[in-house]
Amino acid sequence: MSELNQLLLALDHKKSFNEHDYYVSKSNFYAYSIIEKWPKWEKKIFNIYGEKFSGKTHLANIFKAKTNALFIKKNELNDDIFKKAKLFENIIIDNFEENYDEKLIYSIFNLIEQDNKYMLINSIIPISEINFKLPDMISRSKNCLSAKIESPDDDLIFAIILKNFSDRQIKVEKRIIEFIINRIDRSYSKIYEFIYKIDELSLKKKKPINFKTIKEIL
Repeated sequence: MSELNQLLLALDHKKSFNEHDYYVSKSNFYAYSIIEKWPKWEKKIFNIYGEKFSGKTHLANIFKAKTNALFIKKNELNDDIFKKAKLFENIIIDNFEENYDEKLIYSIFNLIEQDNKYMLINSIIPISEINFKLPDMISRSKNCLSAKIESPDDDLIFAIILKNFSDRQIKVEKRIIEFIINRIDRSYSKIYEFIYKIDELSLKKKKPINFKTIKEIL
C-alpha cells in the first residue's frame, strides 16, 4: 500500500458519497453531466478516467444512487458477477485495471448488450488505451462513451480544501486557503496529502493553522 493510502486510512473520517457533497467545476463537469443524463446515454458503456483521488468513486456512488446498479470493486471481479447482475439494472466497475481476465471482461461487455443494461467503468487511463490482446475486446473498448476528470481548477481545489477542513472542524481563514491554492501542486493526491498533514498538525500536534504552518507543509 502506498504511503498516501496509509495516510488517508489513518484519518478518522468517514467519506460521504452523497450527490450534494460532490462539487462540480469545469474539471469534472462533463463526467458529472453524463451521469446526470442517464439513461439517455449515447452508448451502453461509460468510462470515467482520471488520476487517483479525483472523485471517480464518488461519481460512481452518485450513479448507484440514481439507479439499481451492482457496484463491483477491483478485487470482486469474477464469474459471480453473472449471477449477481441478474438482480440489477446496471453494473459499476470501480478502479478498473489492465490485469483482468480479458475473456471475463468481454463476457461482461456482451452481458451489457444482451440484457440491455448500462455499465460505468472507472479507470486511471482510458480503457481505450489499455493493451488488450483479444481483437474483439480492443474494438469494444474503443466504442465506449468516455469522460476525463481533468486536473483540479482553483474552484475545485478551494471546495476540496474547505469541505475537508470543515468536516474535520479545522478553522482556516479564507485568505489562507487562497494562499494554499496559489502554491499547491495541481494534483488530487498532493491535495489530499496536504489535508492529512494539516489534520495531523491540528489534532495531534495542537499547532495553530497559520501562514507559517502552511508554508512549512507546502
